[in-house]
Amino acid sequence: MDFQHHASLAVESILAEGRLPIIAGGSNSYIEALVNDDPEFQLRYECCFLWVDVSLRVLHSFVSERVDKMVKAGLVDEAEQMFDPMADYSRGIRRAIGVPELDQYFRAGSILDANIRARMLDTAISKIKENTCTLASRQFHKIRRLYNQRNWRMHRIDATEVFLKRGDEADETWERLVAGPSTMIVDKFLFEKNRVPTILPSTSSSSVPIAAVAAASH
Repeated sequence: MDFQHHASLAVESILAEGRLPIIAGGSNSYIEALVNDDPEFQLRYECCFLWVDVSLRVLHSFVSERVDKMVKAGLVDEAEQMFDPMADYSRGIRRAIGVPELDQYFRAGSILDANIRARMLDTAISKIKENTCTLASRQFHKIRRLYNQRNWRMHRIDATEVFLKRGDEADETWERLVAGPSTMIVDKFLFEKNRVPTILPSTSSSSVPIAAVAAASH
């Protein structure tokens, strides 16, 4: 409910400035709650959904590399700052992947042999990767379900090839396969069928066809 309230206020503020609201995820649970569970939002806005997808096989490989980079950038130290031996890992920020997996490692402190602690850290990092991949899989199946719902009218953009490239080649591939097609989809949504491209006043009783929602599955 908090997200629905604050997101609706943000949309209103953007509309008041004559601009196009774009809601980007992230967690598609929030976007689903806003679109499916907020009757007023459904009545007032017409949305264009973009699903930027990546094959799970490629995504899981990317997740592993990303976790390694996060560890090098200080993930363990950051998580240790939140460590509390009495922590409840079912609530708040401590639910985040990367915190509960390191609990046993932090509890061991410096009382164990360095080699044992190193193995515990490796195990925790492997668990972080495993849980992140599991989360990505759940999100994929959930957004696939939304994709099959007619009222969402979602456009799937396959970004798999982008994740297989590096450097400038990846940037060029992103522009060609993701940014370019996405721009064309949104342009068509805004201007087709004699739609008025300007923003209608938020007090209008008619549907406002301007909320382009970018729903990312991963």
